[in-house]
Order: sequence, then C-alpha cells, then structure tokens
Amino acid sequence: MNIFDIHKGENPRLLLFIWIVIAATLALIVGLGWQQLVSRAEYEALERRQTERRVLKPGPRGNIYDRNGRLLVGNRPHYSAVVYLDDLRPEFRKEYSKIIRAERDRLSQQYNNTPEQERPLDLPLPNYNQLQWTARHAVILRYIEQINAITGREDSLSESHLIRHFNEQLLLPLPLVDDLSPNQYARLVEQIHPVHSPIKIHTAFARYYPYKSLAAHILGYVQSKLPSSQELPSDGIKTYTFKKQVGKTGLERYFDSHLSGTTGSEIWRVDPLGFQDTRLKMLPPNQGNDLITSIDIDLQAAAETALGERTGAVIALDIQTGETLTIASHPTYDQNKLSPFIPRRTFEAINNSGAWLNRSLQLSYPPGSTFKLLTSIAGMRSGVITKTTKHDCQGVYRVGDRVFRCHARYGHGLVDQAAAIEGSCNVFYYATGLKIGIDAISAEAKRFGMHEKTGIEVPYETSRIVVPTKSWKRESIGAGWVPGDTANTAIGQGYLLMTPLRMATFIASIARGETRTKPTLLALSREDGMQVNHEGEPIGLSIQQQRQLWEGMEKVVGDKGTGRLVQIDNLRIAGKTGTADFRAHGKEVNLAWFIGFAPAENPQIAVAVMVEGTEVSHSYHGGSTAGPIAKDIFLQFIEKYPERAGFPIRKN
Repeated sequence: MNIFDIHKGENPRLLLFIWIVIAATLALIVGLGWQQLVSRAEYEALERRQTERRVLKPGPRGNIYDRNGRLLVGNRPHYSAVVYLDDLRPEFRKEYSKIIRAERDRLSQQYNNTPEQERPLDLPLPNYNQLQWTARHAVILRYIEQINAITGREDSLSESHLIRHFNEQLLLPLPLVDDLSPNQYARLVEQIHPVHSPIKIHTAFARYYPYKSLAAHILGYVQSKLPSSQELPSDGIKTYTFKKQVGKTGLERYFDSHLSGTTGSEIWRVDPLGFQDTRLKMLPPNQGNDLITSIDIDLQAAAETALGERTGAVIALDIQTGETLTIASHPTYDQNKLSPFIPRRTFEAINNSGAWLNRSLQLSYPPGSTFKLLTSIAGMRSGVITKTTKHDCQGVYRVGDRVFRCHARYGHGLVDQAAAIEGSCNVFYYATGLKIGIDAISAEAKRFGMHEKTGIEVPYETSRIVVPTKSWKRESIGAGWVPGDTANTAIGQGYLLMTPLRMATFIASIARGETRTKPTLLALSREDGMQVNHEGEPIGLSIQQQRQLWEGMEKVVGDKGTGRLVQIDNLRIAGKTGTADFRAHGKEVNLAWFIGFAPAENPQIAVAVMVEGTEVSHSYHGGSTAGPIAKDIFLQFIEKYPERAGFPIRKN
C-alpha cells in the first residue's frame, strides 16, 4: 500500500496539495543539487579570493654584450635591509600593550588631577587604532636604529610609509634601509643573526654598465616600475608585486621583451588578518635572454675619446653587413647613475647639458659639402657630368640677381669633377645642380633612402629628415621654388636635413656600389652578413664613372685635399669633408663633417663624423675638426682588424 492508496477517496484538494508539496520538495532538492554542482567553481573562486594571495617577483634582465663577447650591460646585486611584518606581530602586540597601559595611566592620572566639578561624566577613551600604528612604528624605528648603528647611516621611515606598506604591500618585505653599499652589507651580515633577528637582507638586481658612459645612448637605461593592472592576472586573487625593470631608451627599450626576465610567482593562503599562513605554490623567476650587439667597444672607446668634450656624433659601419661598429654621441652620461632610479639632481644636469639626445639619429643637420657626392652621382647618371666636364671657378657664381660664393675666396680655377671633390668647389656644384635640376637631385637622394629613417633597432629615431622638392617647399614654407634653392641644395645647404647615421649609410652604400645600406645593432656572423639584403639596387654608374668619383674622394685625403689630416700611411682612404651653417642655441654656428671609407681598394669600414660648433667666433671645418676624429677610428680599426685593413697581422 502506498501513499496514494491511503488517501484514496479523500478530498481531491488534499491530493492536489500533496502533489504540490512533493513537487516543491523535488524542485528544492534538484535546485540545491544543481547549485552545488554548477556553482561549485564559483564558490571555490570566491573562497580563493578571500583566502589566497599572489606574490610576483620579476626575474633579472638578460645581459648585453659587444660583438666580441665583452659585457656591456649586466646586473649587480642591490641590497636592502628588510623585515616581514608577519615576523613582527608578537613585538607589535607587546609594544601595543605597553603603550595602552601607559595611555590609560596617563588618562586616569589626568582625570584624578582634575577638580571634581570639572571632570567629564565619562573617562575619555584612547584612540586605539592610532595607538596600534604608534606601536608598530616604534618597533620598526628600533630596528632601523639598530641597522644605523651597524652601518653608520642615518635612515628613518615615516609612519605614513608604514601604513601605506601595511595596506598595499602586506606580503612583501618592508625596506628599512635601501641600497646598502658592499661594506654596509658585509657588516650587517656579520652582526645580525640570520635566525633570531627579523632583519633580513633582500637582494634585488640593478643594471650595471661596466664601461660607464660608453655607448650610453645606444645601450639605453631602465626604469623601475610596478606592472600595470592590465599586466596582472585577472583571476581575482589579490596580487602583490615587486617592481620590475623596464627599458626606457636605447636597446634596453627596443629589445625589452627579449631582455626581460620571466616573472616568478608564489601563491599563499593567508589568515583572517591577511598575513602569510601556508605557501601553496611557487614558480621561481628566470633571467631574461642575452643580446649580442654589433658594437666593438674598442672602436667605441676610440670614437668617444677622439670626440672628447665636443658636441657631435661618430658612426662606424661594417660596409658589407651594415653592422654598427660604433655609434657615439656627446654630451653623454653615466648610466650607472640612473640605476636603480634617477636622482633629481642627476636628471636636471643631464637635461641641462642636452645629453639625453642621441645626436647620431635623433637630430638632423644640413650635410654640407658631403652631399656633393650625391650631386655628382645625379650629374653622372643624367649625363651632365662626363670625363671632360670642367667649370671655371672664380670664387663667385651668379644665379639670377644673386651672387653665390665658393669657400675659396679667389676661386679654384678650371676644375673637373675629381678636382672639385678634392677642393670641395662650390661653383662646380652650383653649375651642376642648376643643369640637372632639383627633381633629379631629389630623386637620386630618395634612391639612397635619404628621405626616410634608417630603421635601426633603437627607438626615437627622428623623422625630421628633409630632401626638399618643389611641392615640399610649397606645402611646408608656402613659397615657390627658385633657382637659388637648387644651388643651395646641390652643395648640401638650404633646406636639406640629414642625421649623421643616414650620412654613414650613404657613404657605406657608395663604397659597396648600391643605393641602400640597412644598419643593424645586432651581431651577424660573417657568413650571414655576406648575405644581407640591403634592399637597394646598383648605383647605376659605369666602371669609368665610379673611378672618377672615387678618384676625387681619394684626393680629398691626399696631400692637397680638404681631408689631408685624415691621411694614414699605407691605408688608402676615400672620403669627403663638409662644413655647413647651422643655427643652434639662437645663433649661427658651423658644422664640421667627414664621411669616408677604407681601404679604398677593398672597402671594409665606413665612418661618419659630425661636430657641432658652439661659438660663432670659432670656425669648425670638416677637414680640421671632423677629419682627425675619423682618423682615430681608422687607426683603431687597423689595430683591431689588421687583416681586413690590408695590414700584416702582428704577432704578440
């Protein structure tokens, strides 16, 4: 007999009620079961958010080396004396009890000493929350005083800093004394008990630059910062994270993801107050990838020494591979003073000197007479310059009603192309430029990529590179093109603007017989380097035309040439000097240029030097100012790579 038989014949309403109760009970059971099954993950996630915490610790960055394996950027230990607040909880409670007793005694005494008619109805209560922070701060200060006594420092820590750390970084160590010197670190390790003392030595890593300011602009520097919320896991678990080093400039920035270490993580179960209880998971951090650059630190040192205190830039390229052997800019700075943070005084000093700017690729300048090589190529390709072409230079050249002058006051006389390059004759190039026209000059410059950035692997390369055209002047200046503009452009003046790096790729391209050179800061094997596609095309000169051009360039470094100070015994050098007018700091000054390559018979290294004038009264000339700097680079190249320079290898 079942329940339905028992109630058989009873009121149908009663049966309906029973059915409703049964259905409701079943629905409740099914609902609870469903909720238990389906919502389990949600409840588990909620429990994790309430009881688990994550700690992230970035791995050290990878090292940066020069082409010969010498360390350019590494990591040095950065020591701090720290405490974990969890370890101090018994002392916090003890200090708090002591302060509470003292405060109660003080209030009681104050109450008893007050005349009865003036006493408040209730005994005033102490501010327990504030006294708790006072107690914690007192404990922290005692440990800082202990560290100061050992190290001879005078550090302190504000109560507000402690509160902020407690509320925002509870699971991370609280730094008591930061950036310990090796001597201070050694004394602390010797005098603080590793088990009984809550003071611990925390080791992080700061960037270290063994060559100080050498190649500073190319290597770059890092900045310590906390990851953004978008970079943190999104599973809802509260996350504490140490600061990570992020590339700010140079290779450090461009290859930041390559150099950055893998972040380690720990998952902790915490108690109701948020302190560590049990570590559930741990994934250690790993160091980032290393980077081998094309830089030769010996050539870099030679370039920066030769440049000295003068403002300017020096670049040396491997002609075949495009590898950047040297890229120097001055004024410069010591990156060690920027790690792990930049002091305000250091920042202002660098900023006021203009040292933040990498003059090799972040600033553009009129290239002066070095651009005459481009005008020569355009002239030969258009048929305007031939083997027999000559112009009579009397020191002046008329363009309409304007008089354009040659730097040789009384002129060069009758000159062909080789002599014009050797003596840097303006008149020859005024005449050539006006015959071929600005369209041909601009088109030739664009074939060499001189209208655009080089694309080298550092950020912030300027796009302010100007190869003027008629349409450019109309749109940018709001005026029409005149013949005088063509004359100025033909000698590298007027509206032309180039970076020193671009001029280095230009002379490397001429040496290799192609229109493009793709510079790189990464080391290539000789096998890979010989197969580099520079994405150019043959210059388009006949063998005879190329000989005419190179003859003039070698004469530049000859006994009568403008670059004679670059001469080196037994090394054939082809080059071009340049002097340009430039407006800097509100005044007109000279720019000194030299671009060249060697050995002329088997080109291996291309060099570009630019020196900014600083005073109007001081004349800067390509041959006398920039030339000797280039000579030092060639000499160092011979010393380092005698076989490639065509010299016998010296035995040790």
